[in-house]
Amino acid sequence: MKESIKHAFALGETNKFQPNERQKIIVDKVCREVVKRHLSMPATILLETLRPLNYIGSQLMHFFQPIISAVLTGDGYTEFSNLLEQRGSVDYLFNRINEIEAEEKSSVKDSA
Repeated sequence: MKESIKHAFALGETNKFQPNERQKIIVDKVCREVVKRHLSMPATILLETLRPLNYIGSQLMHFFQPIISAVLTGDGYTEFSNLLEQRGSVDYLFNRINEIEAEEKSSVKDSA
């Protein structure tokens, strides 16, 4: 019995995650919006808190897609929910937010 539940809460390999080009564009757009609105810290805390639940969250996004696609275009939404199904996606989002925030800070210093 112990062997069968040994990895029940394992997060899996996160360093092997590589988003496709379309997912990179969508993530970049979302992360730039987060940084633009000065929500990097709350987004980081939310990502770290919900890391074990990213797959469940992506499935919930699939469930609500018919409702949301009536208002928004579904392609980007579907691609983002597919991205969240991957275990390394949270780390990728976290790193991308930090990179964009660092870019923003260096551009402010350069212009001053």
